[in-house]
Amino acid sequence: MRTVLRWVRRLVVAFLVASLTAVVAYRFIDPPVTPLMLIRSAERLGAGEPTAFRAYWVDLDSISPALLRAVIAAEDARFFTHHGIDVEAVEEARSYNTSHRGKRRRGASTITMQCARNVFLWQGRTYMRKALEVYFAVLMEALWGKRRILEVYLNVVEWGPGVYGAEAAARHYFHVPASELDVHRAALLTAALPNPRRWNPAAPTVYLAERAATIARRAGAVRLEALGGKPSAAISASMART
Repeated sequence: MRTVLRWVRRLVVAFLVASLTAVVAYRFIDPPVTPLMLIRSAERLGAGEPTAFRAYWVDLDSISPALLRAVIAAEDARFFTHHGIDVEAVEEARSYNTSHRGKRRRGASTITMQCARNVFLWQGRTYMRKALEVYFAVLMEALWGKRRILEVYLNVVEWGPGVYGAEAAARHYFHVPASELDVHRAALLTAALPNPRRWNPAAPTVYLAERAATIARRAGAVRLEALGGKPSAAISASMART
């Protein structure tokens, strides 16, 4: 038993060191690939489909403020006030799921948690993955800050089959760079995030268009001052338009 416990302690320490090193490294280094990209490529390979994917890394200042506001409004309205886990959203989701049994369950993942899942973990609904997601989210909040979290998230999130990140999505669906997305297009892209392999922002269903309109209205109330930074001239012009 002592031998087993000794190996367990070693594994725990090794995991803590490796995970902390990875989080610190990605504070300064842009993730070249994510587990989800590799998993999706393997799935496409198994289905006999092309495995190539589109991913173009851009700085946060090169992404339209309209998209930043839309994503925050739709995915994590309290992004600037929580520390990785939105306790209020967790309680709201628990209450909803309890009173709506048999219906689609509501989640409470913050942008930070989604970013942690995309960069460090795998997809799926298990208690182990959720616990690791919370662990990485807390580390990222402490070591990255909101600006870096949002930048990484918007560069790695899946936006369609083989499409990852805001720049790739903007080019793929609307043939413009992410810096030139207007309120309408930004809302359509955001509306598709819950099911990006099913919904096409460039050819929205009635439901997707209605969801995008709701997101656009909510996005107007999102303030981005907490992100800091100095937007480029192109972004400043975009802010004036949106």
